[in-house]
Amino acid sequence: MSNQINLSEVSKGEKFELFLLIRKVEFKQNKNNKTYVALELGDKSGSLPANLWDNFSSFVNYLKIGEILFIEGMIEDYQGQNQIKVEKFRLRKDSENISPQDFLPVSLRDAKIMKAEFSERVEKITNTFLLELIKNIFTSERFEKYTKAPAGKAWHHAYIGGLLEHTLEMVKLADTISDLHPDLDRDLLITGVLLHDLGKTIELSYETAFEYNDYGRFLGHIYIGASLVEEEIKKIPNFPEMLRLKIIHLILAHQGKLEHASPVTPKTVEAIALYHIDELSAKVNAYKNAIKSDTGMTKWTKYIHLAETELYKLSKDHN
Repeated sequence: MSNQINLSEVSKGEKFELFLLIRKVEFKQNKNNKTYVALELGDKSGSLPANLWDNFSSFVNYLKIGEILFIEGMIEDYQGQNQIKVEKFRLRKDSENISPQDFLPVSLRDAKIMKAEFSERVEKITNTFLLELIKNIFTSERFEKYTKAPAGKAWHHAYIGGLLEHTLEMVKLADTISDLHPDLDRDLLITGVLLHDLGKTIELSYETAFEYNDYGRFLGHIYIGASLVEEEIKKIPNFPEMLRLKIIHLILAHQGKLEHASPVTPKTVEAIALYHIDELSAKVNAYKNAIKSDTGMTKWTKYIHLAETELYKLSKDHN
């Protein structure tokens, strides 16, 4: 891709010309019942809302998530938040060396280092059944997919490599809680950490944008992951039945509550630990990203529905 500046580097009131990825698109009606297009446009550094008011009828079939537009416009303030004022736009040309992957956010952590951390932690598992299970599941092809997947569509660790980063954060938390409570089954808890979001490698598409595919919409990552692990367990001779039940339970219960899409609530100490470890990693990351992406000029973010609150934006340096 051409060496263009990041969207986050454009100041309010500054004009720009940038290729941007369509992340959201919705056709709406204004007060006069005239159709306009509400978009979210972005790059690796972030995204902003934008509206197309006119001259888009011939592009309707191309205005979809994952398409790239060349935008001439500026950043303006709307109700205390930044948005893109589109002055001109066009579709990318085939001759332009641009791919949707150029616009997808990527983990700030080094991928090679994260892969090595994962492999090193796997080798520390002492339960031979669990170690064999993990190694059988993470074939080279599946592990490569696991290391590239985001952990979510938008809320937390929503970037390439996000699932691996999220998992490694949870590994550190799981080892810490196991140090504090030696009676926990450390190997079981670590196995739950490594496998709890395995289904996200199948439910999410991330080639052009982060979207739930048919598998994700019909089945969801909890069912997908539990089914995959169940199939791999069947291939291991004499795998203990109670151990099988505990592992599947960890995956099914990891979102903690029925209203959070877990089909069962946690019923072992390891399962309740996994739930809270998952929540801690996810919410700290999500809240940090929500603060970073808020463009308002006040010290508080706008109301965030998933957090059910506003968040304080000033850093520790502003005590």
